[in-house]
Amino acid sequence: MNFNDKLIIAVDFDGTIVDDAYPKIGKPKLFAFETLKRLQEDGHRLILWTYRSDIRLEEAVTFCKENGIDFYAVNKSFPEEQYNYAKSRKIHADLFIDDRNIGGFIGWGEIYQMLLDPKHHPKKTEKKKGWLSFLRR
Repeated sequence: MNFNDKLIIAVDFDGTIVDDAYPKIGKPKLFAFETLKRLQEDGHRLILWTYRSDIRLEEAVTFCKENGIDFYAVNKSFPEEQYNYAKSRKIHADLFIDDRNIGGFIGWGEIYQMLLDPKHHPKKTEKKKGWLSFLRR
């Protein structure tokens, strides 16, 4: 990758890693597991962030393990986290990959290419100009 910062990437399952066939497990999306493996090889931490729970969640995790992906965490920010209903369910991640994004799911090849391009990197350190910056010409 063209950047040094490693990302925490939350990834949905149904409709993103596999075709949406909930409660069954759909067919893997084109390049899904290859891209996820590459992201892990590049040092990024992947979190499975899905609507699934209980046995359906276990099935998804097992399916991913059988296809070479072992997630950093599942439906939480980090492995040691204990879910507390008094806290938010929103997890900490730098990126969220989900088929419900505005514009829909763009595909794994496109996602990886975007991550190779530093201008799309969420931890890019370029300082943004303020809205009054036009006054300093």
